[in-house]
Amino acid sequence: MSLAVFERISQIHSWVISQRDQGHTIGFVPTMGALHAGHQSLIELATGHCDRVVASVFVNPTQFNNAEDLKKYPRTLEADLALLEKSGCHAVFCPSIDEMYEPGEQTQRWDFGALSNSLEGEFRPGHFDGVLTIVKKLFLATEPNKAFFGEKDFQQLAIIKRMTEVEKLPIEIIAGPTIRENNGLAMSSRNTRLSEDEKIIALHISRVLLESARSGKNTDPVQLENQANADLKAIDGLRLEYCSLVNASDFEPLTQWPTEKTVLLVAAFVGEVRLIDNVIIP
Repeated sequence: MSLAVFERISQIHSWVISQRDQGHTIGFVPTMGALHAGHQSLIELATGHCDRVVASVFVNPTQFNNAEDLKKYPRTLEADLALLEKSGCHAVFCPSIDEMYEPGEQTQRWDFGALSNSLEGEFRPGHFDGVLTIVKKLFLATEPNKAFFGEKDFQQLAIIKRMTEVEKLPIEIIAGPTIRENNGLAMSSRNTRLSEDEKIIALHISRVLLESARSGKNTDPVQLENQANADLKAIDGLRLEYCSLVNASDFEPLTQWPTEKTVLLVAAFVGEVRLIDNVIIP
């Protein structure tokens, strides 16, 4: 079936209901557009789990705490629709801001301790309130059986899982692995804003993360985090915001290795572009 494109909540909701009435399961992949192979992998993952796949393309203003970042965020809808259709997506929801938010509407407030208040929560105040507010709205519009998110945004993935549990939404959250360029750089819509020289600098983020993962639990966790911080701070042209090793489930910092998996997360600026990446240490 060809890709169906909808701009109104009522339209996508009716389409989903019609598919459910035919006995189909619904998978949902929310995006902010400027799609790349990482998004494509999520669509393909969803097609393997569900009968019908819905994507959304919506640059959500409430999750930007930097107006210039919102202004410069790449918008490539025509190319996005072509990639979605090629990847096997069945429907896409492309709403306007007015469709998703009432005039003057405030984001819902969420507090999940370190999970929402540390790292991205600390450096981007209000970011997760905006993310969770729009994700909840999109979930209610599309009513999926399963929703798919990439592990590159690991903290976002974890907090969406928590919100879904707290709100008692009957949606299974499925994670897709981080997709990297051949050179190791994590794919991101913001990579298009990097110059060729800046891309070379950005490669050091994945290099340090992957070296840390290879050391893994053979190294003291505090020493591992300190070494990763030192390595990243030594890179000319890279401005480190944080490099933290935490429990994957609750984002509490580590003093010794737990039995559960951990994750080392980085946020850094290369030029004007803020990049995030992480590596899981089982």
